Amino acid sequence: LKVLIKVLLQVLPCTAATTAQPCSHYCTLKDIEFSYSKHYNKVEYVKFSSSVGKFVGYNKHGIYTAERANNNTAQLAGWRAQKESICKPNIEGYYSGILSKKVEPSRVTLRSVTPPGGKHTHMLMCSVYGFYPKHISVKWLRDGKVTTSDVTSTEELADGDWYYQIHSHLEFTPRSGEKISCMVEHISLSDPVIRDWDPSLPESERNKIAIGASGLILGLILSLAGFIYYKRKMRGQSLVPDFWQGGVP
Repeated sequence: LKVLIKVLLQVLPCTAATTAQPCSHYCTLKDIEFSYSKHYNKVEYVKFSSSVGKFVGYNKHGIYTAERANNNTAQLAGWRAQKESICKPNIEGYYSGILSKKVEPSRVTLRSVTPPGGKHTHMLMCSVYGFYPKHISVKWLRDGKVTTSDVTSTEELADGDWYYQIHSHLEFTPRSGEKISCMVEHISLSDPVIRDWDPSLPESERNKIAIGASGLILGLILSLAGFIYYKRKMRGQSLVPDFWQGGVP
């Protein structure tokens, strides 16, 4: 995991030249690096990094600038101290608030999909959404035992909002009475999340049943509403005198 935290970004008066002072953090707080670089027309020409401990030039002007800076021992010592004075105080705050954050998966689904064709007739897809940090384990269980045969998985896919998703597929040929499950393990979970596959009905049939049930409920609601409206209307009509049947003129 590489997190680039720009502590200071200063644009110089010359529109073509920029100076940047970023702190880079890789895996742990021990991996912090401070770097300072100058660019002209989007081309970096000189750079200082705490891992090298001095300025390095990348063109004629950059080499000249680096030599002058490296010969100034007092100034060079100040640059070498930037890692402790700038990077660590800021990154420790980010680390506690963001980098050590743990978010449980927001959703784990297990569904049947069309197999690509081959020796197996069925395929299941287990999808995990909205987790952080990135590393996660998705395993398939057949009758409670982990299986790795005919399993393919995507990499952890970034959602662009710090969260991730992953999808794992299992190709198989059903066996009578077999129980197939998807097990998800993540640092945010105290216990694994397990989703069991219900082969009693194909997913298409379950969808048809769900749609039919929804339609039936909607029909009953509309029928009841129509009946209530009809009764109220008839009750209102019965209170109006009938002129043709001896009503009061």
